[in-house]
Amino acid sequence: MAFVFRRPISGSYFGDAAFGRKPLRRRDVMMGHRSRYDNRSDQWRKRSGPKRHHRRWLSGVPMRLVFVTVAAASALATQFALQHTGSLPEINLQNLTKPAPAPISGVASVIDGDTIEIHGQRIRFNGIDAPESQQYCNDAKGFEYPCGHLSAEALDGFLSASKPVQCTFVTWDSYDRYVGDCRRADGSSVAAWMVKHGQALDWPKYSKGAYAGQQAKAKASKAGLWVGTFQFPWDWRAQHSYDSQATPAPLLATGNGNSDCNIKGNISADGEHIYHVPGQKYYSVTKITEAKGERWFCSEAEAVAAGWRQSKR
Repeated sequence: MAFVFRRPISGSYFGDAAFGRKPLRRRDVMMGHRSRYDNRSDQWRKRSGPKRHHRRWLSGVPMRLVFVTVAAASALATQFALQHTGSLPEINLQNLTKPAPAPISGVASVIDGDTIEIHGQRIRFNGIDAPESQQYCNDAKGFEYPCGHLSAEALDGFLSASKPVQCTFVTWDSYDRYVGDCRRADGSSVAAWMVKHGQALDWPKYSKGAYAGQQAKAKASKAGLWVGTFQFPWDWRAQHSYDSQATPAPLLATGNGNSDCNIKGNISADGEHIYHVPGQKYYSVTKITEAKGERWFCSEAEAVAAGWRQSKR
């Protein structure tokens, strides 16, 4: 059976006429009852109250604190992305909050082939990586040799030829070390020389290939490490869980903070007091440990007067 409506239904579709209410006009149906919008506006105004109060609370916070908080959060988010993607450069929060120090100049003590110490500040060369002090490599015949120690010795000899060393700050690393570009007094780049002579490697992760040219020449001429086979220092550290920051004292030194007092007073295993002057065979490999009674001298006469004899080689 079909029903046909011959005239419009009066009232609203919600049965207003049936309950004796005033029917809604078409305009009311299309636009809504005004009182509903008024009530809804009241609700919106009530809800917006806490937000305005929140903004008033933020207005009392120093902008500097807000900036540091946002910067720290951004650094942590970027570090998280680095750990999971490896596609972003390493982030150190100190680089956002700690001021960049002034250049450092002075006589350097050698920690290893890529790290020195000047006036108590440990400095890592930017963009290169050298064998660790405990690392061994293989020579052309396959025999092991202490490549880490020889790298440090080569650096010591290079720095001794033109003092002092001046380092310009680049960044802070994850061990809170000053990472810098260092040059001798004659302007020679320390990092470039080390790579060119095969005593260190270009580290693309940080150098962006700055020393790739020097490395290609060293490899072609089989200089330094390239004479045989070796493990990349970053791989060696990962395999041995080695932290170069744990090195307790300089491996080699060109002076005790004073270029005039560079004579090394060493105590042998037999308890004999022997001093070494620059240029002698064992000078560069001699380590001074003051806790054992070893010391520096400013002249040979001073060493002799203190009861020390000169090394025979």
